[in-house]
Amino acid sequence: MKISYASRITHHVLTFGLLANLLASCQPAAATTTDPNVFMTQAFETALAQINQPSATPVITDTPIPTATIPRTPPSLPAPYISSALAALDTPHTYVKDTCQYLADKWNPNNAAPGTIVMAIMLHGINREKADVKTDGMWANDFKKAMRDLKDLGFEAISAAQMADFMEHNAKIPQRSVILIQDDRKSGDNFNDHFRDNFIQWGWPVVNAWISFEDSIRNEVLPANVALEQEGWVDHQSHGYIHNTPMSDSSPDEFIKGEFEKSIQDLRQNFNKTPVAIIWPGGGFGLRPVQYARQYGYRLGFSINPRGPVMFNWVPLADQADPQRPAYLPEGYVNDPLMVIPRYWPYQIEQNIDVVRAIGNEAAKYAEQNKSIELEYYDIVCAPTLGSIPALVP
Repeated sequence: MKISYASRITHHVLTFGLLANLLASCQPAAATTTDPNVFMTQAFETALAQINQPSATPVITDTPIPTATIPRTPPSLPAPYISSALAALDTPHTYVKDTCQYLADKWNPNNAAPGTIVMAIMLHGINREKADVKTDGMWANDFKKAMRDLKDLGFEAISAAQMADFMEHNAKIPQRSVILIQDDRKSGDNFNDHFRDNFIQWGWPVVNAWISFEDSIRNEVLPANVALEQEGWVDHQSHGYIHNTPMSDSSPDEFIKGEFEKSIQDLRQNFNKTPVAIIWPGGGFGLRPVQYARQYGYRLGFSINPRGPVMFNWVPLADQADPQRPAYLPEGYVNDPLMVIPRYWPYQIEQNIDVVRAIGNEAAKYAEQNKSIELEYYDIVCAPTLGSIPALVP
């Protein structure tokens, strides 16, 4: 709002006129009467002089205009970590569809730290005589050495449920973890001779891929296995019912259903648990078997393809057949990495311990390099809905 020049003159003239009249009324009567026109002319000139003085200029404050809020542009997120230690056709596959939930789980300080890694190991026979060892087995002394080397290099064993929680939500587990999977039905002596010391010394569990087919072997080893499950360190999971016939996309629906339903029924009845993992019998799987496994509530599946270790939202798989390794079925097409987790064979343990450690260390550094970018993205895009990243709980 501005005051016009004429208005200011009029204002001052009226003011001085009023003052003049007041002063005149207070003066004693004079012999000579003052000419009012002269007095008004003097008042007008005085007012005009006051207006021309800088100090007389009124200060007008404009109404402030609110500053417009400029939307923040989220940064581009980095690509997933790639390891040069993987084979050419083995590439990391992600599976968490919600980017905001992934970042929330990844950077929650109460969860597993970035770079936390799991080495899944497949075991069959552990033999007392070296001459009896096959490709899928181990000599007892080599097994003990491998376990000691894993422990000395900072690895800790976890159960199937722990691994499922980690893979799904980045639940906290040891930063270097190993899941030991003893395939097939084994006697109580097998676990007592080869795994009990690990449990006594370090608290290590072992997963048993349990075959549920009802025959004389199962009935013979069942009581001891039930007792071991009740002790809490032998973790029985599903290895199918018939087992000897792998599941595939050509398998009839009734066969696939039977493999899952009868295994679940057996584990619930005898081990008082519902399995969370299917260790695929014979390493066979397929899109339909994976879909059925999900329908029956399985959270993990393990192949026999030794493609590498796994991390949260990071599973190395192949999308096509590899001429160099024709026995390894490509897994990418099932579009569910958690159901085709790779495992190392017994003879590959020692030669890959350092590889696994290196991948975990590299992944941790890569995550740290990109932390500020990912947290900025989360703050702009995700925090309004999911809230801030929580603080560390003591």
